[in-house]
Amino acid sequence: MKNLSLLLLILIGVSACSTKESNLIVNTNIKGLKKGTVYLQKIDDTLLVNVDSIVVNGNSEFILEAYIESPQMMYLSLDKVDNSEYNDRLDFFGDKGEVSIVTTLEKFQDAKIVGSRNQEKLMEYRKIQKRFNDNNLDLIKESFEAEKVGDEERLMAIDRKYENLLKRRYLYTVNFAINNKDLELAPYLALSEVFDANIKYLDTIYTSLDKNVQQSLYGKELKRFLEERHEEEEIEEELAEQDTATEQE
Repeated sequence: MKNLSLLLLILIGVSACSTKESNLIVNTNIKGLKKGTVYLQKIDDTLLVNVDSIVVNGNSEFILEAYIESPQMMYLSLDKVDNSEYNDRLDFFGDKGEVSIVTTLEKFQDAKIVGSRNQEKLMEYRKIQKRFNDNNLDLIKESFEAEKVGDEERLMAIDRKYENLLKRRYLYTVNFAINNKDLELAPYLALSEVFDANIKYLDTIYTSLDKNVQQSLYGKELKRFLEERHEEEEIEEELAEQDTATEQE
């Protein structure tokens, strides 16, 4: 009996040590939701994992919680029980503290999200990105029309417009990240939006980051990514030098 009691105490102690207190509180209201399951998720080692969930049965207002080491992208996933054709997921930049998400069942992704500076800046960034995306769609439409009539000159002009639009989008993202160097959003944008940009731009973003942001989740990931990119470029340069030497022999 003593051994059993001791074992239980050990298990309780291990459980207490391994469970971290929530530091992200997500106050959620999905208007119109009567039944379903809502999941709070995050990316863990490239996998989307559930960190909390709740079964909704009549009350559309509820709270989800999680523990995060540093601010990061989180996901609210909705598994509805209403015979809808598809389920929904929206993303938001989770920060330590409280976040409020108010949305509707019909337009789940059109949510009002308050409580995170990173989220506020992400929304600002996406407004401008929408303009770039709209311009891109216009160019696709122009290209399709030019292809139908076989207008090669117009197609070449559209290609130049597209390249210029892409360059402007990349430069805007780089400048946005540098101007928000005190936020974890900056390295996230570098990794998610301009990861294939010229490495000098990514280096500039990383070196401009505040020290605490460099030590954040995305700051560390950006550093590792840059180290890999530099190694790859060094190998490519060595191979190019070897090819040049071989040609000259």
